Amino acid sequence: MTNVFARFVKDESGATAIEYGLIAALIAVAAIGAMTQIGTDLKGLFNGIAGKLSANTPA
Repeated sequence: MTNVFARFVKDESGATAIEYGLIAALIAVAAIGAMTQIGTDLKGLFNGIAGKLSANTPA
């Protein structure tokens, strides 16, 4: 029983998988934040262009 517990404590393969999972989650959160900001900026840009085009359109 002690031998099984000692092997379990020394096994680090699960810890490595958890670390990779945490890194992937952090990258995903950063990517979502960046894409959200880019989307907001693009929306403002296109709304500005649409406003200028509609202002130049003869009625």
